[in-house]
Amino acid sequence: MNATRTKQIRNDGSEKGWKIQTDICVVGAGIAGITAAIEAARAGRKVILLDSQPQLGGQTFSSCIGTFCGFFTNGTGGFQVTHRIADELFQDLRNAGGLFDNPANPFLVPYYNETLFLRWAEKKVLEAGVQVLLGATVRKVHREGRRILSLEAVTRYGEVIIRADGYVDASGDAVVAWLAGLTCNMPEEGAIYGSIMFLLENIDYSTPVPTEQALMQRMTERATAYGLSRKKGLLFYTPQRPGGVAYGNMTHVDTPLDPLLASRISITGKDQVDRVLEFLKSEYPANFRAASVRVYAQTGIRQTRWISGVRQLGLEDVRSGTRFADAVARTAWPVELHDHGDGYVWEVFDDNHVHYIPLAALLSPEADNYATCGRCIDADVAALSSVRVMGPCMATGSAAAHSLVLAGEGSVHSIDVRKLQEILRDNLDRTD
Repeated sequence: MNATRTKQIRNDGSEKGWKIQTDICVVGAGIAGITAAIEAARAGRKVILLDSQPQLGGQTFSSCIGTFCGFFTNGTGGFQVTHRIADELFQDLRNAGGLFDNPANPFLVPYYNETLFLRWAEKKVLEAGVQVLLGATVRKVHREGRRILSLEAVTRYGEVIIRADGYVDASGDAVVAWLAGLTCNMPEEGAIYGSIMFLLENIDYSTPVPTEQALMQRMTERATAYGLSRKKGLLFYTPQRPGGVAYGNMTHVDTPLDPLLASRISITGKDQVDRVLEFLKSEYPANFRAASVRVYAQTGIRQTRWISGVRQLGLEDVRSGTRFADAVARTAWPVELHDHGDGYVWEVFDDNHVHYIPLAALLSPEADNYATCGRCIDADVAALSSVRVMGPCMATGSAAAHSLVLAGEGSVHSIDVRKLQEILRDNLDRTD
């Protein structure tokens, strides 16, 4: 047998890390960043997509959300409002057995298998030729005047320096803008709560499960007895999947921009999930007597910090369905504001309602080669709660990518908006 040989090594400080030159750098590999990266690559640009997590998917995978929100108008006879890569996602997942009808509303909020979504995202990104950098935390951004020049990321393997013509900030917390010294927004008072979602298994679907209204009423009545911090929660039943599973959105947790507190909450927040399970077992034993938690999800974050854009989308713009001259995305998702511990604001719009997102909300007035998407875009607290879900995240990801593609080495503030809207026309005008 040949023994494996070893050699001794020592870090003498001479390693300079990795340097990458690219056309477009996308920071954040959630559903918005994935969309932006694929769109830019398909437009012929060299793209790198990086994320601090060890896998793609962001909250769509790791937070165990289980529902595709914001892709359709309200009611049962509406239409899809976000297309392009979203069409591929729905078709591919359905073909793979990973997309399910919502029993309560088969059209509005389809359910999905998060593991199959992850594999879909990985394959699509690589097929598009996107270079991927995972486990990379951005620690410094270099800006000269109105242009971002480069960013530095730290990985377990060493430092990576990326220089690009353009940058898409899909980080969720506007980390590129923050580190570049661009003006940002955050809630002035109080907190916007996140959730630790979970996946239950061994649910007995042979008897009728509690309805959404009945469950919320029982939670409101019995929350104190079980130590539940949230008095209105949801279970998304998926009897189509083997194992008797359902997704739970029944907790509220703080999501501070503080590394120690955020880390602690990711652990202590699971106590709320355990209390929810105790509540379900005791109050609905016919369905949940044998239920257990299969997955405690990563903390789901709704709103923390976002850019101060050229224009801020306001609540009245959302309510009135204002179609801006520079509209680049649309949705009909309700105002879903989790700003108090007991429950949340849920303001649903009429079946024919659609509201729009302007390009100006994706752009910083202080930078020429930078665009945001997802929950980094500029909106007031209430308006942002209606445009930070998956459908508009994908739509703004498309818009951010193509605004930088059209800008090239110039400014996103000088592009032909009509040309951008022509590219995005299915996400603005299609009603079939």
